[in-house]
Amino acid sequence: MSEELRCKVLNAVADSVVEHIDDLLEANAVDLSQMDPANPLYDRLQLTEKRLMEIAGGIRDVAALPSPLAMELERRILPNGLLLRKVSVPFGVIGVIYEARPNVTFDVFALCFKSGNACILKGGKDASCSNHAAVSLIKEVLQQQGIASEIVTLLPSTHEATAEMLGAAGWIDVCIPRGGRKLIDFVRQNARIPVIETGAGVVNTYFDLHGDLEIGKKIVLNAKTRRVSVCNALDCLIVHSGRLNDLAPLCAPLADKGVSIRADERAYAALDGKYPPALLSHATPEDFGTEFMDYILAIRTVDSIDEALEHIALHGSGHSEAIVTEDDEAAERFRGSVDAACVYVNAPTSFTDGAQFGLGAEIGISTQKLGPRGPMGLREMTTYKWLIDGNGQTRP
Repeated sequence: MSEELRCKVLNAVADSVVEHIDDLLEANAVDLSQMDPANPLYDRLQLTEKRLMEIAGGIRDVAALPSPLAMELERRILPNGLLLRKVSVPFGVIGVIYEARPNVTFDVFALCFKSGNACILKGGKDASCSNHAAVSLIKEVLQQQGIASEIVTLLPSTHEATAEMLGAAGWIDVCIPRGGRKLIDFVRQNARIPVIETGAGVVNTYFDLHGDLEIGKKIVLNAKTRRVSVCNALDCLIVHSGRLNDLAPLCAPLADKGVSIRADERAYAALDGKYPPALLSHATPEDFGTEFMDYILAIRTVDSIDEALEHIALHGSGHSEAIVTEDDEAAERFRGSVDAACVYVNAPTSFTDGAQFGLGAEIGISTQKLGPRGPMGLREMTTYKWLIDGNGQTRP
């Protein structure tokens, strides 16, 4: 398929999303009616006109990006005259398992289609109607362009379909689970096909002894409350004990958003009487290392950057970590020591996003070390092969 046709199809899908906003919202309303609005997944499940317009814009952004295919990644000529070229190619068939995120349906299709991959989708039952509406829309556009609509296939939202997918060795080239830790662990433990882990985000921000209070207030507020249900949202604020006197003003903006704080003993004492009592409680050991996906923040007090790094190593998930500091030495120490896909200095973790990184969209945030790491955009949807050109050479 030509790059021109791929772009034409993606723009047609974007146009169709805009044209069928009412239909997509109607299908989404059926799913929403079966979920408690208090469920942290409700926000992820919900589509709005604004979000659908953003989805259409994201598809157009992917269409406008350079093709990731047939890129010459490396070239060299051996002493015997053989020409070696390392060239990007599609994986082939990508399977994606995801939870209540109907926007993922469009993101995955756009990235897979642009990168020359077919995609098999396994959404959760919570978003069944929304996903069916989205895939039906995509298939209709493909058929109008004379393209086999099976290149995007939505499996039933059943456990049996999940088992079939994870056992499809020889049929699916790679599986990407996008969801919480429970889903990712299940896929990793049961898959007979290659897996790229994405999604689980236990995110920490360390407010250093030399952190700027005003910068810290903006970062903590944005990282925690911009959208609490996403994987880059802040879960634990680590504060240097030398800055406990600044903890109350650091957290004050969170109270206006109704954020419940679960603080360790020293942090609790610093906030007691200065933060709404109904929103302040003592932390338990289980609160550290929990992805809350809600208006809840844990606070841990440390006496050094070493303790902060130890906390992150023990409780982080390898997703995104941040430090607020004006000390260049501390910033460099943090960058070099934290083992995560994305490491921030004086910026919120809310920027961990394929669109924000200029990738157009993302299929997920990879937290593993082998293969893609961080936001997975178009280039991460390809592998490579070696092309070797000779002129009759033989090996001695």
